[in-house]
Amino acid sequence: MGGGVRKTPAGNWRAYWRDPTGRQTSKTFRTKREAATFLAQVTAATSTGGYVSPHAGRALFGDHARQWMGSWNNEATTHARDASIMRTHVLPQWGTWPLAKIDHMAVQTWITGLGARLSPATVAECRRLTSAVMRSAVRNRLIPFNPCEDVKVQKRRRRDTDDQVIARETFRRRLLPAVPHRHRALVAVAGGCGLRWGEASGLCRDALDLDRGTLRVIRTVIEVSGHTSFKPFPKSVAGRRTVPLPAWLVTIVREHLDRYPLGEGDLIFANEVGGALRRTLFRSRVWRPSLVRAGLLGSVASDGDRLLARWTDLDGQRHRQHFASEPAAVRYVARAHAGGLRFHDLRHSYATWLVDDGVPPNMVQRVMGHERASTTLDLYTRRTDDASRILRALDDEDDLGGGPAGVLVPA
Repeated sequence: MGGGVRKTPAGNWRAYWRDPTGRQTSKTFRTKREAATFLAQVTAATSTGGYVSPHAGRALFGDHARQWMGSWNNEATTHARDASIMRTHVLPQWGTWPLAKIDHMAVQTWITGLGARLSPATVAECRRLTSAVMRSAVRNRLIPFNPCEDVKVQKRRRRDTDDQVIARETFRRRLLPAVPHRHRALVAVAGGCGLRWGEASGLCRDALDLDRGTLRVIRTVIEVSGHTSFKPFPKSVAGRRTVPLPAWLVTIVREHLDRYPLGEGDLIFANEVGGALRRTLFRSRVWRPSLVRAGLLGSVASDGDRLLARWTDLDGQRHRQHFASEPAAVRYVARAHAGGLRFHDLRHSYATWLVDDGVPPNMVQRVMGHERASTTLDLYTRRTDDASRILRALDDEDDLGGGPAGVLVPA
């Protein structure tokens, strides 16, 4: 039987056609006109290569999403992050929905609801992954269009605590002395060389040349589901780089090597059993308590025979509580205080210091491991707030003898 429209014994009208594979297909309509209109659309779509089976949309979102996820070939950390978002947020919402039943309004309503309880960044990832599944369904001729197109996500408003920059003097004189000695060199390398966490925690002995004062970034450590492993290359091609070591940092690293044994694979900053440090544990047990001790996160001070701890929660409410010991007070403030300097902010600070000192952007780009100079310029030239550089550039000190500072002298 070829294509056409015929009346059924029940009084309805059925459109018949052959799909691009040659298989006979049909669909029933209430009127002859509806059947004829649909058949004309199918014929046109088949001739232009845009044919989509009207029955394909019955496939469930969850089934197609799992097939799509099975085709992933991205990095392990990216895979783990995306799989977690799919499992936690996307599949519980759409898993049992037929693909054809998901429309733009339903997706937008869901995204708006998520914005009330999740961070804008997480909501954006939910939208991205949902759209990717629907885009795959379009490419596989299961649905005719992607309903996630033009779905709006609430903009992420920058906060004063985003991408903080610590002053060099504060970093060296207050923060480093507050870090436990075993981990002081790791923090010093992050701030003194601008390394990412994985680059710093994955530093091995063969990447250091202390006599020449250089460090090579040639590998990194990744952490997935609480397990760490070496990745024999950095984040990008430009990430493989050589970074100069300042003299004060060479001294700190030498002391660390003399005092602590190397870990597996000659890992410099190993844990007590020789393995790579876990970022999540380091943050809670080392990094944030160090910020408290340095006076950079909340406060802990003597109050008679007890310790008075002060901190601020996520809602901006200030709290205070007494503790019997300093370690207990520090641990509590580190856990309860909102925000605070992040380990990655040391990398931002490093780049900002270089820009403030007038290091050319192409050199900053190289030591930071950025693929494009525009990334360096966009991220860091806007961070610097050293107004004295502007005054020096404008000869505010009147070192040219052209008249009093601030007075316009005619040519």
